[in-house]
Amino acid sequence: MNQKPMLSIVVPVFSEEKIIPEFYRRTKDVVSSLSDRYDHEFIFVDDGSRDATLDILRGLAASDPRVKIVSLSRNFGHQFALTAGLDYAAGDAVVVIDGDLQDPPEVIPEMVARREAGAKVVYGVRERRKGENPFKLITAKLFYRFIRLIGDTDMPLDAGDFRLLDRKVVLTLRSLREENRYIRGLVSWAGFSQAGISYKRDRRYAGKTKFTLKKMMRFAFDGLLSFSDKPLKITSFLGFLITTASFLAGLRIIVNKIRFPSTLVSGWTSLILTVLFMGGIQLLSLGILGLYLGRQYREVKKRPLYVVAETFGFEKGKEPPAGGQGSSP
Repeated sequence: MNQKPMLSIVVPVFSEEKIIPEFYRRTKDVVSSLSDRYDHEFIFVDDGSRDATLDILRGLAASDPRVKIVSLSRNFGHQFALTAGLDYAAGDAVVVIDGDLQDPPEVIPEMVARREAGAKVVYGVRERRKGENPFKLITAKLFYRFIRLIGDTDMPLDAGDFRLLDRKVVLTLRSLREENRYIRGLVSWAGFSQAGISYKRDRRYAGKTKFTLKKMMRFAFDGLLSFSDKPLKITSFLGFLITTASFLAGLRIIVNKIRFPSTLVSGWTSLILTVLFMGGIQLLSLGILGLYLGRQYREVKKRPLYVVAETFGFEKGKEPPAGGQGSSP
């Protein structure tokens, strides 16, 4: 008998004890509706939760053999937890979705249909975002458009990590072990055929977001600096522009001194402002250069992307080799 293709649902979670039961119920209903064509598995990645999340997941795994758990040794961050899930997923198609129920699992059948029509990547486009403050909405829109303008990779607008990936795409991502991870950018960089599906993003089902402003800023820098060297080019151009302007201003002073020898050179205020401006530009340029160098420093150490404390629900011998050490399976 021919086996059904496998659909893996990868879910990174961090202290979501109030949401997991409802997330599992809704998503289980959705994937069960596809049971005539697909087998399925859940890969929950516990990213160092500090509440009863892991205990709840163990209970789900005990009652449903299709539920598998990868428990990380500490909180490594969303993109690393997502990477761990992709490393452990066995599916012919892999759906990546957060466990907060902002991204509705009811969209998954449409994603599957798009894959069956030929797309290797099917990403969700956030048509509307409920329950998010104006600051986050505005900065998110600006960020997506800015990174598309300045980046070297063509990334879809308003698309998060909620997406379906074909097995070929997953295997490609497994070979990309860079530490500064921006997975939606890596997916676009891989170059497989993509299709978008619009959906309305819901409010969080319960609890508060763990994605703080500090994490948002770091995530934005990862996306920008990992896929563009234009900030370096911009600072170089700015330095050239200021140097040229300074040379022309100095030439003008020399000419005026020759033409009008008795004229005193004045402008202490403008001189001080110019020195401060130049100092600021230099510090900005060094800061940008330092960001790139710091990222290279982290890369050359070749540390594991994540460390697995324990796993549940996997058959022995079927786990990715050295997956917990972040190497390419």
